[in-house]
Parts: sequence; structure tokens; C-alpha cells
Amino acid sequence: MFDNCENMKLLPIENYHKVTPALHLLTVNYLFARFVVERKIEGKIYVDDIDHPTAFYVSHPYSMSLLFGNTGNKAFNEWVKEYILNTDGTRKRHEWLQAPEEKWRTKLTQLFGDRFVSVEENNGAINDKIEVSTRVNFKFNKEKFLAIKAMGSVDKQVVRTEKLHYGAIPGTVIPQNFWNNSDDFFALGVGFSSMSDDKVASTAFSAFIFDGILEIGIETAASLKGQGHAFAACSSLIDYCIVNNYQPVWGCKKNNIGSYRLACRLGFEPTITLPFYRLNY
Repeated sequence: MFDNCENMKLLPIENYHKVTPALHLLTVNYLFARFVVERKIEGKIYVDDIDHPTAFYVSHPYSMSLLFGNTGNKAFNEWVKEYILNTDGTRKRHEWLQAPEEKWRTKLTQLFGDRFVSVEENNGAINDKIEVSTRVNFKFNKEKFLAIKAMGSVDKQVVRTEKLHYGAIPGTVIPQNFWNNSDDFFALGVGFSSMSDDKVASTAFSAFIFDGILEIGIETAASLKGQGHAFAACSSLIDYCIVNNYQPVWGCKKNNIGSYRLACRLGFEPTITLPFYRLNY
């Protein structure tokens, strides 16, 4: 999409390292963008200048994107406007955009303020609006997690996720949407699956993992939700994090009540909230 637009540049893979200094200045969870930058998964990076980039749009294949850096390049801003409005019509599914810097949120308001609509008002409609919800970053409280676990044992069979479990659950928050392939996942990632009658009921896995930080992804079979499988799988993954000195990380939309409540039950505490823009198609 827009790969040939004169107002932007598709950054060559050999120049991805030029994104890292600006990315590391951000104070919110940006692991999904780092996964693209460090080529753990094949995404795209658009910039204002190939040799000396200062504005960045990092696109993850799981329809997530991160906008940051310089807001003063008019040509790049025009590309952002065209991209978000999908003026060429090539985006065929929703994309969820984060703009963690206040300067970019201000710029987006200037560009699209009349198109913003709250998630409650829009209610998932596909239109020319930009649906705005709230994304929550959580911080793990180890003491709270251990206290919750001490209150009662998990009564589910949980196993380390192996190749026979990979892809066993249909859905969206699954390892194959976050890793290039199963070989990469099993070489570099980790997962735990809660079982029901020898079938995978829920899998908690490393959506992203870097430098002692592990962001949790979780999916549960629709017919088995509400039975404690997600809690069991996530608890095992968190136990793994504690033993192996990983800091578990959680993020979700505030209106995703199930994910939000599960995070709190696992000892996570909400810390940072920021707008989450759903780009229509």
C-alpha cells in the first residue's frame, strides 16, 4: 500500500537499524514495532527520508502500526493522511494505530478531528470515521500474582506448547500471527497450553520477547471460554517468566473486558492509557 507514493519512502531492510534510536525514546510498550525493526517478523517501515529518517510509520502484519518521530515534514504528513483515509482503497481490513507521542496525537487531531468517533458511538461500523478507543499498558505486580495463586490451585492440565499444539486454536491472537513461522516461534519463543479432553483449550504465548521482557498473547477456543483455561495457561507462562527472569507484559483495549479483567486477576496493574485508532477500509 502506497509503496510508490512520492510523499513517503519505504525503508529498505538494510536501513532498519536507523529506526532504533528514535524507537527507544518512546515510553510506552513498543515491542510489536521492535519485532518488525529487528526482523523477527516481516512488516513494513515508512519514513520521511531513507538516509536520515526522522518520521516513522511501522506496520506489523497483525494489523498494528506505530507512528512516531518528527511531525514537521508536510510531505510525510500528507502521506499519513492518505494512508489513514485509505484513499487508494487497497486496505481490506481494519488496522489499529498507536501514536504514543503527544505531538503526533495533536497532529492527528488537526488532520482528522472531524472524523474521530468514540468506539461506543461507532459500535464497530465500517464507514469514513476513525474509531477511537483506549489502549491500556499494564505493569506486572509479582507479589500480587503470587498472593492470588496462593489462594487456590489451578485445576487445569497445562502443558508446554509443542508443535502438535501450534495452530490448534482458531482465532486471531495466536502464535502464527506474531511470528514468521513455527520454527522461529519454537526456537525463540515459548507458550503454554491448557488442555480439555486432550484438545487445546487455551494457549498463552510470547507474542514478543526481547531483553528480558515477554509480552503475553492469549487465545481461548470460543466454546471453552469462561472455564478458567486462559487463567491457567497464562499462570504457567508467568511462572516461566519468573523462573527465567523475564518481565511479563500485558496490553489490551480498555473495552476488551475479558482481557482487561484477566490481566488484573493475574496481578497486572494498569499504568499507561493512550488513544487507539481503528483505521477503516
